[in-house]
Amino acid sequence: MIPEDENTAAGRRVRAYAEAVVSGSILAGPFVRDAGRRHLEDLATGAARGLRFDEQAAGRAIRFFEVVLRVRMGREMIPFFLLDWQAFVVGSLFGWLFRHGDGSETRRFSEAYIETGKGSGKSPLAAGIGHYLFLADGELEPEIYAAATKKDQAMVLFRDAVSMVNGSRALRRRIVKSGKVPVWQLSDPRSGGFFKPLSNDDAQSGPRPSCGLVDEFHEHKTSDTLEMLKAGFKGRVSPLLFIITNSGSDVQTPCYELHEHALKVASGDVENDGLFAYVCGMDEGDDPMEDEGLWIKGNPSLGVVVGPAYVRRAVSDAKLLPSRENKVRRLYFCEWTDAPESWIRRGAWATCERSELALSDFARRPCFAGLDLSYTSDLSALALAFPDAEGGIDLFVEFWKAADVLEEHEERDRVKYRDWAKRGFLHAPPGKVLKTRPVAQRLAEIQSEFDLQMVAYDRYRLKDFAADLEALGLDLPMLEHPQGFRRGRKLTDPATGEDIAYPLWMPESVQLLENSVIEGTLRVAPNPVLRWNVSSAKILEDPGGTGNRILDKRRSTGRIDGAVASAMAVGGARSRPIPKVETGSYLEAGEMVVL
Repeated sequence: MIPEDENTAAGRRVRAYAEAVVSGSILAGPFVRDAGRRHLEDLATGAARGLRFDEQAAGRAIRFFEVVLRVRMGREMIPFFLLDWQAFVVGSLFGWLFRHGDGSETRRFSEAYIETGKGSGKSPLAAGIGHYLFLADGELEPEIYAAATKKDQAMVLFRDAVSMVNGSRALRRRIVKSGKVPVWQLSDPRSGGFFKPLSNDDAQSGPRPSCGLVDEFHEHKTSDTLEMLKAGFKGRVSPLLFIITNSGSDVQTPCYELHEHALKVASGDVENDGLFAYVCGMDEGDDPMEDEGLWIKGNPSLGVVVGPAYVRRAVSDAKLLPSRENKVRRLYFCEWTDAPESWIRRGAWATCERSELALSDFARRPCFAGLDLSYTSDLSALALAFPDAEGGIDLFVEFWKAADVLEEHEERDRVKYRDWAKRGFLHAPPGKVLKTRPVAQRLAEIQSEFDLQMVAYDRYRLKDFAADLEALGLDLPMLEHPQGFRRGRKLTDPATGEDIAYPLWMPESVQLLENSVIEGTLRVAPNPVLRWNVSSAKILEDPGGTGNRILDKRRSTGRIDGAVASAMAVGGARSRPIPKVETGSYLEAGEMVVL
């Protein structure tokens, strides 16, 4: 038996690493710093959510690697001494526990997403985690799978697991190998479990995995492999889906979707206590093609598993042959080379949030609203912007989603709709389809409480909304807000009789909201739904070369309705001149191009 104090000492490495990356004493990219910050914050506040970190459990898993396992290094098999970042991953996965209502505890994390540069040792790390769950987790008849879409791809990681058996006397005494070249299964007679490769073609065999190890997820065109593994988790006490990958070159893949979700979870933009995320990458403005000192942000094993000379040669070749640069940036520096441009970074948005803001304090103040309506998939969002005499804007955003689809859409969107509704951040009227009547009723309240100057609207669902307004006897100052790259037709200024450019369009509203963030003149009432929307938003530049930019729902990785409504409201509050909009009118933009 390993002494308990050695386990505890090993488990302390997890917190030490988190503190080191957050403080900067270990150089790491922004998303790794987020992971460290998340760990420290959960140590301080996680108990309220049923979370507990067990240093002995973390240390036991770390010591399993270093005492039991051996890994290939060159031509030798040496003890698998974990690097600090690897110890952080292993210790986090097995040290964090979740307490259920009946007092029982299981592991907190059921899914892990690890994205690091080429040559960082991800595959041996995954194989080692598989062996720990195979031999030391106490699961009855464990099933460990090295999974991929094709069998030959699944064999890559599995060969690392077989190599560990060949190099460890302890494993050779315990494990039975089936097959010679290649070995196709590892069995443990003591537990009745096995460790084997698995491809989508094997799905009909009905796997019941206690652990699924997925390698090079960026090469997967669909999420079929993940869904196959998750379908078999039912009945397992603490299953684990462990996903490792390089960065990819195609953002229209399930890997990029999970990548984006993992970043939001690590940063705190989205709550998902079941997902562990460790994603390497560069800070904004970093250029690893010119600065070798940044390379460790993409590969935390640099200098140990892979030498700088190897990366240096790849960078040198890419400078001579620019066609190779994207591949180098993707493989070694964790840059998604086809990623759409992000809009506003989380840190910049966080500086705008003001917890002291209360909507009731703005009674009778001029108010400019932005309205983005939906049916079922998206959210309906209403943004209220209150400009002040000093050039500042106070912003409040409300959301609606049909109550009967909240649970179903939580799985799809990977967010906690029911919790947001319970906490008052999301209106959830009954039904499966969101009607426009509750939004119209809310605008009636707003018109009675504030000096409602304008409601900037998108044409989508306008007919339904107008009918509700008429039924409620409401006259609202409605002004269409074009969503595409071009303005609408010119208008006649009622004060001067002169033609003026249409006052609202998305490129200008996006720019005005960005300027308010940069200049520090935007103050936002905190709302986790809005925070998620803003972090999900992506920018699309006009392919016609005008330089105009809009928010693009199709390229975004989550719902962005609140971001769209916010831009519309701020655009209305800041665009000049604004013609007088008569109540009860529906001023439209005329012909426009909407992509």
